[in-house]
Amino acid sequence: MASEETSLSVFTMYTHKCTLVVNTRESMANTSSDSGETRDESINLRISRNQKHLIDRAAQALGRNRSDFMLDAACREAEDVLLDRRYFALPEEAFKRFMAMLDKPPASNPRLTRLLKAKAPWEK
Repeated sequence: MASEETSLSVFTMYTHKCTLVVNTRESMANTSSDSGETRDESINLRISRNQKHLIDRAAQALGRNRSDFMLDAACREAEDVLLDRRYFALPEEAFKRFMAMLDKPPASNPRLTRLLKAKAPWEK
């Protein structure tokens, strides 16, 4: 993929109370500790006694071992960081499809329309 020359478009979107989902060809792998994937890599950390005690207490509260707890927490944070990016680089065709989806009017949703027209219980 590195040798492949592709025209990229950069899309920047600042959102407020909006969820933006971008599907890519390279979706994130299943990173949970129970994924059944063989673990043949290691990461060593130097931590304080208080940090170790805190992690052990939290893992024990969830009925998990320290390694599984730490791995799940680290992977969850890593996914959040990567999914929270504000800049998306897409090939030109994918960018055009993405913009077309954003420009397309929403489909009719009678149930949502009815819900939005209803008064809130505290307004009745």
